[in-house]
Amino acid sequence: MIKDILVQIPTERAARPVVDASVSLAVAFGAHLDALAAGYVSASTAYVMDGSAGAAVAAVFEMEKERAAQHAAAALDVFEAEARSAKISYERHAIEEAPADAASSIAASARVYDLTVVPQPETGVDSFDNTIPTEVLIQAGGPVLFVPHIFRGPFTAKRIGICWDGSRQAARALRDAKPLLEKADALVAIAINEESAPTEASAANLAKHLARAGLPIRIIELAAARADIQPTILSLAADEDLDMLVMGGYGHSRVREGVLGGVTRAMLRAMTVPTLMSH
Repeated sequence: MIKDILVQIPTERAARPVVDASVSLAVAFGAHLDALAAGYVSASTAYVMDGSAGAAVAAVFEMEKERAAQHAAAALDVFEAEARSAKISYERHAIEEAPADAASSIAASARVYDLTVVPQPETGVDSFDNTIPTEVLIQAGGPVLFVPHIFRGPFTAKRIGICWDGSRQAARALRDAKPLLEKADALVAIAINEESAPTEASAANLAKHLARAGLPIRIIELAAARADIQPTILSLAADEDLDMLVMGGYGHSRVREGVLGGVTRAMLRAMTVPTLMSH
């Protein structure tokens, strides 16, 4: 069941994609939606503040916090207008922290929700908002829905593609996506390089498992070099008119800096449809 959703509202980029997607999900599941926006305080200001008690430094720090609070409030106003219009249960929360601390705070918050919605990191845009989604994926311990920056709502996942390689991460994503799979009209298993998957966790055995749960799925097997896996998936998503992808997220955290696997990194860089990932 999805009854409690968290959404990260960006403060340095357009908030509309994640607002539209998260509000649509809350409506579809009758869920409560919490919005969390971070206003970023300059890390250098925070560092100087720790090392000096001078009145001038304190004044600069307070100005930074006030500016950060204004940015967060403005972003949350966009969310609240849509949440009120949709008549959902919601709350809004703002934090003012250094970027690394904000990423850790939002990732920790995500651990107590059924689903977290975050914006796709936008390549070529210098924004602290780009660092948070990766940390949420690695640290949350649950499903994270990445919303492409080109997305325009409302979000409906009627046709879902499950990227299946028999791995632990893929299995975790599958289980985390079950509430969405149960509402879908069509499911497609995207089995790339099936011969490399464990026999016990083959796409055929996945289909048997889902059929027992009343979730019939069609299997599409493809072969691709590692560098071509991500474009192959997105090409198939377009051909099959998929509304959402489900896939495992690979990577680890290195001192508040998410280090992602190649396919995961490539998908986040160029995704075209909302993608649910679990780590």
